Amino acid sequence: MDHKNSQSASYAAAGVDITAGYRAVELMKKHIARTRNEGCLDDVGGFGGCFGLPIAGMEEPVLVSGTDGCGTKVKLAILMDKHDTIGIDAVAMCVNDIICCGAKPLFFLDYIACGKNIPEKIAEIVSGVAEGCVQSGAALIGGETAEHPGMMPAEDYDLAGFAVGIVDKKKILDNSRMAVGDVVIALASTGIHSNGFSLCRKVFDIDNNNPQLYVQREELGGKTIAEALLVPTRIYVKSILALLEKVDVKGISHITGGGFYENIPRSVPDGLCARIDKSAVKVLPIFDLIAKTGNIPQRDMFNTYNMGVGMSVVVPAAEADTALEILRAHGEDAYVIGTIVPGEEKVVLV
Repeated sequence: MDHKNSQSASYAAAGVDITAGYRAVELMKKHIARTRNEGCLDDVGGFGGCFGLPIAGMEEPVLVSGTDGCGTKVKLAILMDKHDTIGIDAVAMCVNDIICCGAKPLFFLDYIACGKNIPEKIAEIVSGVAEGCVQSGAALIGGETAEHPGMMPAEDYDLAGFAVGIVDKKKILDNSRMAVGDVVIALASTGIHSNGFSLCRKVFDIDNNNPQLYVQREELGGKTIAEALLVPTRIYVKSILALLEKVDVKGISHITGGGFYENIPRSVPDGLCARIDKSAVKVLPIFDLIAKTGNIPQRDMFNTYNMGVGMSVVVPAAEADTALEILRAHGEDAYVIGTIVPGEEKVVLV
């Protein structure tokens, strides 16, 4: 599309550069092209993204949607001037949610609000969104970049989005078949993921750009604190889809804000309880550092962070070994952390 006649000196004087938006779109197109799949019906740039539903073989196709952002992790990306991974987080927070229902992601749309539209930075952000879409098999079919002068500093931005997936109604995971004796399997996280950053900012004095953020730490494998915190959220979609084909999965929990205590109960029915062995959890070094630096009680840590477990899956005990084999074959560090027992609390950590 030719935008050479679309410009407004008056709007630019008010702080909004229309032409910067067009340049950003041109720069991001190569990233968006990586995400195209069989459902894409048009190119980005229209008023809506068109997508053909792949419903062949489904008796009652159901659309499943999820929306989220990256929280104040964005502030760290801005501070480090590194914008090519935060988009992975935006996609991950959405697709990791809808896969908990058994839904295969179809497409994703993003929304970027910024103080000033710098096309190269916007394209860098979208490159991360595209990478997240590639990792999850979703198409990036549209989005919006909004320039908000006066509402936020020129260098600031926020990023959010939503995903839509599909599942046959009879295959929706609803925890109704979960039973005593089922096994809880952990899928390892890559780090903080995208939750608890307000506490991280307080503990490490991030808002004041603490110089210790940029010192390499032996306990973090040579990474700096800032680098360890900014590692993008792992996307579990393809591993879980492979698992669903072979194993009777009873429930899935995406461990996000609220940690173990808030998220695992969401997949456990009344009358049952996930009994988690804390000693089995492979706690990542970054969490030990947060707890030590901030003097954070263990209960608060498990109620705020994923502690090294980005997702948990409940399967029958007889299929646990098969589940572990499939997950590990798809690159997951998967291991048993608990069992399903009778109880009213839905989750206990022992």
